[in-house]
Amino acid sequence: MSVEDRIQKYISEHKKFEEVLSELRRILHKHPFEETVKWGIPTYVYQKKNLVGIGGFKNHVGLWFFQGALLEDKQQLLHNAQEGKTKGMRQIHFKSVNQINESILDQYLQETIENQEAGRFVKINSASKEVILPEELKKKLAEDENLNICFQGLTPGRQREYASYISEAKREKTKADRLSKIMPMIKERKGLNDKYK
Repeated sequence: MSVEDRIQKYISEHKKFEEVLSELRRILHKHPFEETVKWGIPTYVYQKKNLVGIGGFKNHVGLWFFQGALLEDKQQLLHNAQEGKTKGMRQIHFKSVNQINESILDQYLQETIENQEAGRFVKINSASKEVILPEELKKKLAEDENLNICFQGLTPGRQREYASYISEAKREKTKADRLSKIMPMIKERKGLNDKYK
């Protein structure tokens, strides 16, 4: 299936937001991006770097800027989807096509391209990339050799997602429920957030 067919299929699968996704795509096409599909969503690349993505969710469409933390954001439209976790990525939400202001988006997209051309990118502290496992997950991995092998085969990013998912639970029951939920996913070598990508 071609990139065009994959994107058309993606848009048609999001009937509620088909018009919003199509309009954002039209605006993105005015800029010198290469259009592709990554993580299952339309993604826009410039100078071989993923810079922008669009995705349909249950209640909104997200327009992602992978290096959005560098943008001036004069209109105060950008927000961090996972405060404290996401360093560079920022997004704008749209619930209807009426919320799209093309001239403002053109400014954000042009600034994104200029930042890439200038070699600006968000620097991520490598120490923060270390995977710190909660005790509950460590114990399960020690008990289940197959689970451990599958977990070690995941990317560090996916490992961190699972570790955070367990760590963030306050109650022991919630931690246990979350562990039960993720074990089959780990064994299938899936990431926690793959369905959103």
